[in-house]
Amino acid sequence: MDPLGARSQFVDIQTLPTWQQLEVDGKHIPQDLSDSLLSQQSFPSPFPFRPDINCKIILFIGDVALLNCTAITNTSNELLNDKNPVSERIHQLAGSELKDELLKLKGCRTGEAKHTKGFNLAARFIIHTVGPKYKAKYRTAAESSLYSCYRNILQLATELSMSSVGLSVLSTAKRGYPLEDATHIAFRTVRRFLEKHGSSIEAVVFAVTETEEAVYRKLLPLYYPRSEEEERLCLPLVPADIGNSEGEPVVPERQIRITEKPGSLEEEDNLESDLGQVGNHAFARMEGDIDKQRKLILQGHMSEAAMQKQHQRNYNRWLCRARAEDLSDIAALKALYQTGVDMCGRTVMVVVGRNIPVTLIDVEKALLYFIHVMDHIAVKEYVMVYFHTLTGEHNHLDTEFLKNLHDIVDIKFKKNLKAFYFVHPTFRSKVSTWFFTTFSISGMKDKVRYLDNLQQLFTCIRPEQIDIPPFVMEYDARVSVRAHTHTHTHTHTHTHAYSPFR
Repeated sequence: MDPLGARSQFVDIQTLPTWQQLEVDGKHIPQDLSDSLLSQQSFPSPFPFRPDINCKIILFIGDVALLNCTAITNTSNELLNDKNPVSERIHQLAGSELKDELLKLKGCRTGEAKHTKGFNLAARFIIHTVGPKYKAKYRTAAESSLYSCYRNILQLATELSMSSVGLSVLSTAKRGYPLEDATHIAFRTVRRFLEKHGSSIEAVVFAVTETEEAVYRKLLPLYYPRSEEEERLCLPLVPADIGNSEGEPVVPERQIRITEKPGSLEEEDNLESDLGQVGNHAFARMEGDIDKQRKLILQGHMSEAAMQKQHQRNYNRWLCRARAEDLSDIAALKALYQTGVDMCGRTVMVVVGRNIPVTLIDVEKALLYFIHVMDHIAVKEYVMVYFHTLTGEHNHLDTEFLKNLHDIVDIKFKKNLKAFYFVHPTFRSKVSTWFFTTFSISGMKDKVRYLDNLQQLFTCIRPEQIDIPPFVMEYDARVSVRAHTHTHTHTHTHTHAYSPFR
């Protein structure tokens, strides 16, 4: 209890400004977007301006334990005895009774949420949850668990008629979750919950430290734009992977969007027929304009500078659309992802050929996803590793599609790509790639490096710097054993054939 007449240390959330009331400062929105991206074409935002939702959101820089919400959140471990700054502060203010109450809960699994009384806190309840430990190799599992944390907190709050919830940052530094990645999940999960189930919740307070504030303030406008203008300005910055309709990360096994006529995987003729349609996609038709402009250049009707400007505008339209569209189904394939750096410190991007079901996906969306992921990577030098391991005919993108992709992407993609490592190539793929890089794409041929095994790859990229799919490692191990056995047998036979003792 506070001494008589002393000012309470607890914070009345009614005195805090809502997100809608805060002034739009525009500091976190790049100024060059207005001319290059946004003047081209507008696409609906997946997170439109909703003042009714914004009025429920509060950004509080301070101690979550001081909030007088109906409930505040405590982030802990599975035994509910973690010692982190948030948890220790809650225990300090709530009193010793909290510890006794937690013992009765008998722990909490990762992603679950359980509640206790608030005891000496201003909050009536404390919702305890366990955030995941983050490892890049198991990123999908970590994303799903963190989503479950936020979702279960809000679900519990709704079931118990809690009108306000103070959310601490659930991904503690101790558990290694990248703050910005975790914040995206937090914001989109809360937003989707409030849209669909949040009528009884009056306030959600994001309680952050001064260190965390910059990231939260930067990302909030993406999910909670405070005006139609802010929605328009932030649209290009919205991630490609925004989860499903609930904000939940999409698991690869659960969602592959099928096109109207996916074709047959069994008949090669049908496959070729399907792939032949690639050039008829909208992006291919768009590129027809580029071809006409090249013709005009040759005829002296358009300058090279004008051509480059037109190409940039075309690319910007694609980038803007890539930022606006829900590409979760493509992201879930895990066919393209960023890993570590090579021996020269350059970013490594991985493409997994077997994870590209060409006849099952919308290849135009695949193009959008590639542009979305690669745009910020390609601003500096990078390398690509393509695992051709165990690919089938239905995994091979048509050369016309690849040519259109090459023609659409920004010049920085081509300039800053320093090497393309082609792992586990077949003779046929080598021939196809040689023809393609010789006659269709200029400047690419010298960057391609064929690597027959992972040991060759590890001379360029350390093993700990690249996330390799398990099936690739298993295949490489089998091939290496066979190669070793073959060499050993050949040497043994050779020795017997010419032995003077025979």
